[in-house]
This record gives sequence, structure tokens and C-alpha cells, in this order.
Amino acid sequence: MLFRSVQEILLPLLGTVLGAGCVFFVKNTLHPLPQRVLIGFAAGVMVAAAVWSLLIPAMEQAAELGRWAFVPAVIGAWMGVVFLLLLDKTIPHLHRHSAKPEGLHIPWKRTTMLVLAVTLHNIPEGMAVGAVQAGWTSGHSGISAMEALALSLGIAIQNFPEGAIIAIPLRAEGMGKSRAFLLGCLSGTAEPLAALLTLWAAGLILPALPYLLSFAAGAMLYVVVEELIPEASAGEHSNIGTLCFAGGFTLMMALDMALG
Repeated sequence: MLFRSVQEILLPLLGTVLGAGCVFFVKNTLHPLPQRVLIGFAAGVMVAAAVWSLLIPAMEQAAELGRWAFVPAVIGAWMGVVFLLLLDKTIPHLHRHSAKPEGLHIPWKRTTMLVLAVTLHNIPEGMAVGAVQAGWTSGHSGISAMEALALSLGIAIQNFPEGAIIAIPLRAEGMGKSRAFLLGCLSGTAEPLAALLTLWAAGLILPALPYLLSFAAGAMLYVVVEELIPEASAGEHSNIGTLCFAGGFTLMMALDMALG
């Protein structure tokens, strides 16, 4: 069981590594259309994962509260939103379509802040994987091994475009392909670290699992609304980002229902 948990915790990182590897096969720039496709798809996967893999299991975990079973999910989700908001206001980072950095004013390189922007929104994804793995390994949560696999697989799939979206623009900034690839991979290391930390915390306080699940969901939803959806809609009007959002959402929903 432990070996399988480690594999599934590392699976999302593999998606990032494969995506970052696109820098060796793609020209220096990524056309806005595929960017919208990739970002919209990733956003859809994250929203579906937040609902089916995190919020619904969180409420099922609190079923003994009866009609108030939603309370831990609401509290946990808001804690996740506030946590990401604080990180967003504290850690210096730069979104790709923005000329002005966010967070504390520290004169770091543009490339460093671009990587930090992606690393920030990888944290809740890692927490999500860790919380679900904690539920499965506990044996008392009702979360099955296939549900845990579905979440890890879904996040790995949406990490593929994220890896490409960070590595290819770094190459366009003048960075060498190998270094752009390594930094793209580095942005994904936040996920297994956050997963292991969440898994450890859940092991200490198992009754906190509904809050940890919904915490990760709230943090993921913050990232989608604050960053991914605006980027998928940036520039000239197009419906492609919305359609790909729906595609990612339905794919993750299907994965969760089919494997759950």
C-alpha cells in the first residue's frame, strides 16, 4: 500500500516532466490558440477534481453531522481560499500575460517569478493528492484505491499542459532548452512535497480529513478563477478556452465515476 501511495503521489510530477519535455520539440514560442486549449483543459480538470474527488468525499466523511454535513466542507474550502490568497499576496511571482509582479516586492529575475507563479498553483494540487491518499490508506474514509488513482491520474493529465506552458515560454525568454526543461520540472516538485506534508498531517489528525479535502478543493478553485480562466480568455475573444474547459471537466468527471 505504501509503495502504491508513493507511486500515485509522484504520478502528477511525471505529467509535469513530460509536458516540460515539449520544449525540445516545439519552436521558441507557443501560439495563443494552443495556450488557450491547454489552460482551459487544465482548469476544467481542476474544477471537476475539486468537486468529485474532494468536496463530495469531504461531505461524505462528515455524514454523521446529518443535515450539517456541509459545514466542514464550507469551512475547509474557505480556509483553502484564504491560504492561497495569502500566498498570492506574499510570494513574489509573475503571470505570463502580466508586466507587473504580484506579492512582496523583491527584485528577482523575471524567469524566477514566472516559475514561482506555476509553483504556487501546484501546491493545492499536491495537497489534494495527499488528502485523498490519506483517506484511502486510513481504510475508514470510504475513499477507494481507484478513486485515489483517478485523482492522481487526472492531475497528471492536466499537469502535462502546465509543464509545457511554463517551459516553452521560458525558452522564448532566451533560456536554453535544457534549463527551461529543468525549471519546468522544478515547478512540479511542489506537488509531491505538498502531498507528503498533507498525508503526514492527516495521519496525525484523521478527523481533520474532511477539512483537508475541502481545503485543497478551495485552494484549487482559487487558482482556477484567479489565474487559469483569465489566461484562457485573454486577448482576442474566442470560445476555444471555454470548450476545452468543458472537455477537461467532463474527462475528470468520467475518470472519477469510472474508476471510483
